[in-house]
Amino acid sequence: MRTHFLRAALLASAALPLPLAAQTVAITGGKVYTVSGETIDNGTVVMRDGKITAVGANVAIPEGAQRIDATGKWVTPGLVDAATVLGFSEIGAVGSTNDAAAAGKDHVAAAFTVWLGLNPTSVLVSPAREDGVTTVVVHPTDGLFAGQSAVIELVDGSATDMVIRQSAAMVANLGNARDAGLESRGEMLQRVREILDDARVYARRRADFERAETRPFAAGRLDLEALQPVLAGRLPLLVSVDKASDIQAALRLAKEYNVRLAIAGGAEAWMVASELAAAKVPVLTGAMNNIPESFATLGTRQENAALLRAAGVPVALIGNAGGGGEEQFNVRNIRYEAGNAVAYGMKWDDALRAITLAPAEMFGVAERVGSLQAGKDANVVVWSGDPFEFATRAEHVFVRGKEYRDVSRQDMLMERYKNLPPNYEAPVGGP
Repeated sequence: MRTHFLRAALLASAALPLPLAAQTVAITGGKVYTVSGETIDNGTVVMRDGKITAVGANVAIPEGAQRIDATGKWVTPGLVDAATVLGFSEIGAVGSTNDAAAAGKDHVAAAFTVWLGLNPTSVLVSPAREDGVTTVVVHPTDGLFAGQSAVIELVDGSATDMVIRQSAAMVANLGNARDAGLESRGEMLQRVREILDDARVYARRRADFERAETRPFAAGRLDLEALQPVLAGRLPLLVSVDKASDIQAALRLAKEYNVRLAIAGGAEAWMVASELAAAKVPVLTGAMNNIPESFATLGTRQENAALLRAAGVPVALIGNAGGGGEEQFNVRNIRYEAGNAVAYGMKWDDALRAITLAPAEMFGVAERVGSLQAGKDANVVVWSGDPFEFATRAEHVFVRGKEYRDVSRQDMLMERYKNLPPNYEAPVGGP
């Protein structure tokens, strides 16, 4: 009977945040890593109505505030995973649970807005948030032009409540020509140029297009329209490539069309770090893999992020840089990517920035998330120690000022096995 009550309580608490939205909360006595400024020993963070209202060493605590004693603890902004499909993919092998890709026309789906398929009740949100991830960037996955990314805060509510930026980047996949229905890298780049050229022409001749007085274009009207912010420099073009020569080709393309470029994956980006730094092109990459999975990643190395950052390249760490299709399950592992990056030469402060403020800046939401500053969303985590250490726990997780004490399916499974009878024998096929 006790086990049944425990299970019911776990399920109920997994779905509900603690009711702190209208209450003032003060986290006191911790080592506060603001990211955007100095680290504060014995610092205080005050939040109310979903926003941070004060951060400092000598902050007056409002009367009646709930106090959380963080003495001996580390306090950071909520973590930001810059490349996920969280909320868009539940089980990779079950097509009906995957909504991160569009068929498009001839592998072009620039108009695809991935956030429209968000599942706000995904069971994979809890384990991510439980480990201090409060914001994620979700990207469409397939096609030459895959579509538009979005930034999501992991609050309970509707998709409208969660999405804080609907169009954060345009994603293009230039690493494998066959994935775009083409035969070679040269043909793929020619196709990209053709589409961008037609998007320019379309912008000048919309009225003629509506009267059917133009030649056929290489992409449909909605896709050509969606590319206009990219050509105007308002929306970054996030190009997924790994090979050094492919990165250089993307740099030439960006210069030719005067677009804001970002690189995702970038296994061999360290080889062209100086060129990336000179062009001020950010890179989304990881630090966990050192075994090439393809000919395009022969130069992969775990020092990649450290070498890029040392060269002056803006870096955001991501949890699935090496592929594998399990990114929706491992969003919570982003802090271990940071720890690994530090182990392979990245400065600790740079690694923290790479999973907080750096991705927020890259995707245009730094005014809301990524650092501990008055006026920003109250996404705050209190850690038992260094968040990059494997044994460290997130003891308090706040998203927009609400504290979440998530209980994931992993937690429930652990409780189930902890309460099995001493002489329990699992039946054939599992318990």
